[in-house]
Amino acid sequence: CSTKTAEWEERSKTRAEELVALADTIKVLNDDDALDLFKKTLPGASASASLVQMSVSTSAVRSRALDALSAAKKAALPSDKAALDLLSLALAGKKALSTGGFDKVIKMIDDMVEVLKKEQDDDEHKKEYCATQFDLADDKRKVLERTIAQEENAVATTKDAIATLVEEIATLEAGIKALDKSVAEATEQRKEENTEYKELISSNTAAKEVLGWAKNRLNLFYNPKLYKAPPKRELTREERIFVNNGGTPPPTAPPGGIAGTGITALVQVSAKALRRDAPPPPPETWDAYAKKSEESTGVIAMIDLLIKDLEKELTEAETEEKEAQADYETMMKESADKRTADSALLTEKSSTKADVGSELEEHKEHAASAGKELMATMKYIASLHAECDWLLQYHDVRKEARTGEIDSLVKAKAVLSGADYSLVQTKVHSFLGRSP
Repeated sequence: CSTKTAEWEERSKTRAEELVALADTIKVLNDDDALDLFKKTLPGASASASLVQMSVSTSAVRSRALDALSAAKKAALPSDKAALDLLSLALAGKKALSTGGFDKVIKMIDDMVEVLKKEQDDDEHKKEYCATQFDLADDKRKVLERTIAQEENAVATTKDAIATLVEEIATLEAGIKALDKSVAEATEQRKEENTEYKELISSNTAAKEVLGWAKNRLNLFYNPKLYKAPPKRELTREERIFVNNGGTPPPTAPPGGIAGTGITALVQVSAKALRRDAPPPPPETWDAYAKKSEESTGVIAMIDLLIKDLEKELTEAETEEKEAQADYETMMKESADKRTADSALLTEKSSTKADVGSELEEHKEHAASAGKELMATMKYIASLHAECDWLLQYHDVRKEARTGEIDSLVKAKAVLSGADYSLVQTKVHSFLGRSP
């Protein structure tokens, strides 16, 4: 079949070229100047007849034109075959054999050629449009994919930042709680130490006074010159008025405190310790009682030594209390400063966490928006493929088919145009012959 088709196409092409050559030749020979020349050089030529006569009839011209249309139909696109069938029907009709009958067919050919050219021009524009849209859509797809990737990376980075901030905030809150606990414990310890200090001061001072009273009492007996009488009780205003008016001064109340010395201390002394048994009766002796001055001096010296030990302990306790209080105040100040700084940092990080959380939501929204836009772009690309793939795939084939179809139509028109120019005479049978 392919061999026969090729032979037929070659034959149709040769016949069309032959018709064109004949038409060009007849056109030249039938020119007015050529006819005048032939009349002068060929005296036997008839004035009423054409100098050039062809043995080709109108039917033969139509047949060759139909062959050209048949070749065009084979090369034509399916959508153009109906128009070619219409041309063939018009050319095959009886009206085509009448004078001027090919005019309509020639016009139809011209119209069809214009339609084919317009279709090809539309295909070219559509191809350019598809290529442009594919490029734009692909560029947009790449931008959106890059945007989505960037937003997803930003979301991951932001989540890591939030996790870090949450951990840091938890650490700061735990540190502030631990600091508050340490401050409370240090305050409680300081209170206990201060209470112990006050008790020590009170008890040591009382012991010192008791020892001083005992020393003074011994001096009353052993060293009267060193004895210091207790200060008289100062009368109240009411008592002074009463005495000035001749009254008797009120009796002095017996001293209380420790063993009736008037000395008090923040210590608990049992009642048993306060009870004193009556001294035993003095031993019977014939000698008079003598003061033991040497032994009394040793006792007084021992009391002085005890008083010095108490004073030393009081001094050490006072120094330790001052140092402990100073350390406590320094620690409280440093703790307050640290708590203030940590609280400010906690507030800052909480604010930063809120801001980063807002940024996270923005990145998520941007990623979602870009994802929707990418989906719409992919749908648009799919629609472009549905619209353009067939055209782009068969563009060259369609162009080649239209070119062949137009070429065949032009050849058919050339054949019909040659006949229409009265180059064909149906009743003359001699070529360059004289009329009888």
